[in-house]
Amino acid sequence: MLTKTQIKYIRSLWQVKARKEHNAFIIEGTKIVDEWLRNNQQLKMLIATKEWKEANLDLLKLQPDINLYIIKESELNALSGLQTANEVMAVVEIPDNKEIVLQNKWYLALDTIQDPGNMGTIIRIADWFGIPAIFCTPDCVDVYNPKVIQAAMGGHLRVNIIEKNLSELFSTTDLPIYGATLDGENIYKCTTGNYGILLIGNESKGISQKLKLLLTKGITIPRYGGAESLNAAVATGIICAVLLHR
Repeated sequence: MLTKTQIKYIRSLWQVKARKEHNAFIIEGTKIVDEWLRNNQQLKMLIATKEWKEANLDLLKLQPDINLYIIKESELNALSGLQTANEVMAVVEIPDNKEIVLQNKWYLALDTIQDPGNMGTIIRIADWFGIPAIFCTPDCVDVYNPKVIQAAMGGHLRVNIIEKNLSELFSTTDLPIYGATLDGENIYKCTTGNYGILLIGNESKGISQKLKLLLTKGITIPRYGGAESLNAAVATGIICAVLLHR
């Protein structure tokens, strides 16, 4: 059973201010919680229905000392951020994503990505292609926003997500920097190396002028129809598929 204080604490984590204050965030749903447990990620609290517990006794053996709270389905619905609550949710500590030494690999950089769905999908894309890290400007959407967590589908477990001043990063690395721009070179025809940083800009404004000046090359996906632009996450997936398979 949860106390009133614990309920208040869990509900507060739907807000970015509380997530930063408590250094914690919420994961929700059978698949995502399952993945966190199987990856031996320590959960601060696990909140589940009796039915979920009985169906996952072997999974719970992976973390025998976990703080497990059994509540009714109606109580879980009251805590959930989903329209239709799942059987389980957990409170997770925000990892200490430390600075990394850039190697001759592909990385992603995000300039003021605002949509949680885009952010989560981009994290999932990085996870799919084995991209080890994403660098985000401070004004990007919070990567621990519940909608980001849902869209990333466990990508937070394998991708290092670092808040970074991109001007500083680009000015101090020898890696080539490719920016997705509408006026860039055709991605299917231009020459690129086997490693570098791919910069994706804001959904409506694109890449800031300051960062454009630091690009090694602007690249674009050729347009054949009448759409004004591509969704940021869709563009990221297409460009990664091309760059990482040359």
